Amino acid sequence: MAQKNIEDAVLAINPSAQFTSSPADDADGITWLAGTAPISKVDLEAKKAELQTAEDAAIVQKATDKANAKA
Repeated sequence: MAQKNIEDAVLAINPSAQFTSSPADDADGITWLAGTAPISKVDLEAKKAELQTAEDAAIVQKATDKANAKA
């Protein structure tokens, strides 16, 4: 299971965003480039949690589907 990070959240909110992040996975360390509108830390953290929840649910569903197919 891959952990979702701040970069995933930025791109989920704005797929064309141009930015750097240092240190990695720190919303406070984002430098917005090329006129990209900044996204608030609150919005980024919420999106990160949302993406992680969706991925976790997809993994559980896949395991359930596999178990049901074997039954």
